[in-house]
Amino acid sequence: MSQNQFDKKSQAWSALFSEPMSDLVKRYTSSVFFDKRLWQADITGSLAHADMLAAQSIISADDHASIQKGMAQIWDEIEAGSFEWKLDLEDVHLNIEARLTQLVGDAGKRLHTGRSRNDQVATDVRLWLRGEIDLIGSLLIDLQKALLVIAEKNVEVILPGFTHLQVAQPVSFGHHMLAYVEMFSRDAERMLDVRKRVNRLPLGAAALAGTSYPLDRERVAQTLKMDGVCQNSLDAVSDRDFAIEFAAAASLAMVHISRMSEELILWMSQSFGFIDIADRFCTGSSIMPQKKNPDVPELARGKTGRVVGHLMGLLTLMKGQPLAYNKDNQEDKEPLFDTVDTLKDTLRIFADMVGGITVKPEVMERAALKGYATATDLADYMVKKGLAFRDAHEVVAHAVKTAIAKGVDLSELSLVELQQFNAQIGPDVFECLSLRGSLNARNILGGTAPSQVRAQISRHQTRLA
Repeated sequence: MSQNQFDKKSQAWSALFSEPMSDLVKRYTSSVFFDKRLWQADITGSLAHADMLAAQSIISADDHASIQKGMAQIWDEIEAGSFEWKLDLEDVHLNIEARLTQLVGDAGKRLHTGRSRNDQVATDVRLWLRGEIDLIGSLLIDLQKALLVIAEKNVEVILPGFTHLQVAQPVSFGHHMLAYVEMFSRDAERMLDVRKRVNRLPLGAAALAGTSYPLDRERVAQTLKMDGVCQNSLDAVSDRDFAIEFAAAASLAMVHISRMSEELILWMSQSFGFIDIADRFCTGSSIMPQKKNPDVPELARGKTGRVVGHLMGLLTLMKGQPLAYNKDNQEDKEPLFDTVDTLKDTLRIFADMVGGITVKPEVMERAALKGYATATDLADYMVKKGLAFRDAHEVVAHAVKTAIAKGVDLSELSLVELQQFNAQIGPDVFECLSLRGSLNARNILGGTAPSQVRAQISRHQTRLA
């Protein structure tokens, strides 16, 4: 056999071509060294397809048994690391099919009856992504639980709440942590919603127009525990909405991680000093021996741009494609794979890192006292005495101006001084001017009062149990 004949026989479309593919093109078009991670999905989907072909009498029972036996051996070989992945065979699908044919002969060739690599790859990616979404959902739960632990320990700790990064009002540190629990709970909801559209079966759409074989697509969907069948063959093979949707949900989750990272970085700095992060999540400096750098949250903040970039890449990949399948779609896998890997790694390390955070309550409380955080409480106090809020707002602004000039907190002004701004101010004003009083006063659903925070923690614990 000549070299040309050998090369042509290694290609699924060899009979049409008069010369072998160049080595440069092989390397350029090959995906096997990154899409081989789809091997479990490929074998699982192929077995479901073979089961249906046998049930429909499209292949014989003997062929079906041979395919099952061969696939079991291939599964074992890949798990053992002895399977030989070949660049000449381009992708995971052809590598597995070629090995199957080598093991079981013509039965392996009959497996591809009624399908194309177009619907095969779309099915494999969906099966793989479904499993990854399930794992990501578990990791999001782990992170929420870690945040609940630190929240429960710090319900009574007073943190200066910020707007515009200026001290605004005192909040419970536990309440602040619960804000991230809410974010990550929405991320988990989004993942479940995306999963519904991921978990639909393209197989049976063949190349683009369906097939003349009497396939039972619903049977395959049931075997693979998919929620339904893609209803249009053109859309089934060319759709990558599910990958884009996942990348969008992953980008939002990483944005939440990034926001949390930014706060952890600020809080750990000497300018804030609110928390400390365990040494195992930090590094030192090669030149400055005093440095302890929060590398994990910094890197997570950076990796967020990477994931968002993958979303933009996938959107751009699809925007100019005509129906149906195009080779462009091979470029969906690396950004999708990297998005999954990055999100999983980040969620794992953050769940661990949150458990290693040391909170510094005294520093937080001192910071809350610096920014006149109870000014709104004084305004509310005067409204309850009958003053219109806008008037009360103006009065308090003058009181703050006086306190700034004297270098004291509002609570350190005397009753006489406060009464100069409004005669209705009484001795009870000092309760509302205290940080603790301000915290306790916000005792409404969703508020920062410790009783409300504990109720929210209990709600989340029940939800995640």
